[in-house]
Amino acid sequence: MIIIGLTGSIGMGKSTVAKMFAEAGAPAFDSDAAVHALYAKGGAAVEPVGAAFPGSVRDGAIDRAELSRLVVDSPAALKRLEQLVHPLVRQAQVDFAEAQRAAGARVVVFDIPLLLEGKNADLVDKVVVVSAPADVQRARVLARPGMTEEKFAYLLSRQMPDAEKRDRADFVIDTGGDLESTRAQVAAVLDALGEPD
Repeated sequence: MIIIGLTGSIGMGKSTVAKMFAEAGAPAFDSDAAVHALYAKGGAAVEPVGAAFPGSVRDGAIDRAELSRLVVDSPAALKRLEQLVHPLVRQAQVDFAEAQRAAGARVVVFDIPLLLEGKNADLVDKVVVVSAPADVQRARVLARPGMTEEKFAYLLSRQMPDAEKRDRADFVIDTGGDLESTRAQVAAVLDALGEPD
């Protein structure tokens, strides 16, 4: 089984591309969704995160806005949070891959926003970077509810520059065009990996 690591900076269309891979027969694991589940009531991260960050739990679940407030200006706090949550996400990835292998999947996709920043590229067989022109990225991100120029700049500062990601990719999918163009690029990646679409 081939594991694709799907990544790309904010606003590049990664979630859309992950759905296209799944529709083409390559099941996708969504790391952001896994974190949401870990933070939800009964999630495995609630107790350890709540203990490390008092005040971050409300009604049995992690209050994401409060947790963000507690870590946003502290690299040390963010690192502590990542040390608690990343192993839980990694276990969820392993469980997903094992289930897909048992189901006969030949290719699976791990949608990991900070794949290259987190030095996790060795967890996957191929790296696919989703990219779009900077003006398209900016327009997409600033159209999101609650997004500001400052927040966008902060998020970008935590991410490897797009050009560097593209340089480190096995495949680049350009989402600056229409959806059919993007879908064709997804099919081309699967074809290159020997997976019929």
